[in-house]
Amino acid sequence: MTKFFRVYWTFAANQIKSNFVYKGRFYLYILRKFLGMFIYYYLWMAIYASASSGQLGGFTRSEMILYVFLSYTISDLVMIGISSEIGKDVLDGSVAMNLIKPINYRLYLTFKSLGVMIYRIVVPSVFIWAGLEIYKVTALGMPVSSPAQIGPALLSILLSFFIYVFFDYCFGMLAFVTTYIFGMTIIKNAALNLLTGRLIPISFFPAVVQEIFSFLPFTAMTYVPVMIWMGKYSGTEALYQLGKQALWVVLLYLLGSFLWKKIEKRIVILGG
Repeated sequence: MTKFFRVYWTFAANQIKSNFVYKGRFYLYILRKFLGMFIYYYLWMAIYASASSGQLGGFTRSEMILYVFLSYTISDLVMIGISSEIGKDVLDGSVAMNLIKPINYRLYLTFKSLGVMIYRIVVPSVFIWAGLEIYKVTALGMPVSSPAQIGPALLSILLSFFIYVFFDYCFGMLAFVTTYIFGMTIIKNAALNLLTGRLIPISFFPAVVQEIFSFLPFTAMTYVPVMIWMGKYSGTEALYQLGKQALWVVLLYLLGSFLWKKIEKRIVILGG
């Protein structure tokens, strides 16, 4: 086990270091994240300003403010794509070098994504969460998040990370079939912004659509950890949602293994 982490943690550590190397990229990343969140924030505030009711989709205006920043921050933490890297590796032939190394290709990609996640926790997620807690107490008059909310929420975020990475690994297997998946990746990202609840809370959809979404892994990527953090899911419901997330981690991992066994029989390496 020690050897396992010593080998694979190196990929995560290198990813963390590489993200801090270029200061220009560092500051542009921060600027892009805050601009995106505030655009999203002002859009929802305009919707609430024109609404006849002070509550929409089960969210008050104050709760929606929290949802906007939490959903944007958590989705940025967990939705770290590896399919584009798989596509690049297939396109330039460098996947051949990764396949002949004595490492597991999926674990290699997973730990690289983990490094990116850790970087994003430090910059800027910790500061956003601290700011939200201060804003909740001082401006909204809401209580500070309790350990009973934060603990399950952190576990849910970790499970969401693995759900997305394993899902994106399965999606990336298309690169071995089509070679070029850039266009499909754009479509996938646009669809996930809606299906995960990042743009619109799932509770805004009709009941039938919510039932359909409950059988899919997408709500477990962003919506579930946000709802647990906000206290919308608590007690038995929170445990049920965490159980569903754990189940999806296992199912998507097994699906990835199945697809890999099918794909490796028809691998064609380009470039090199």
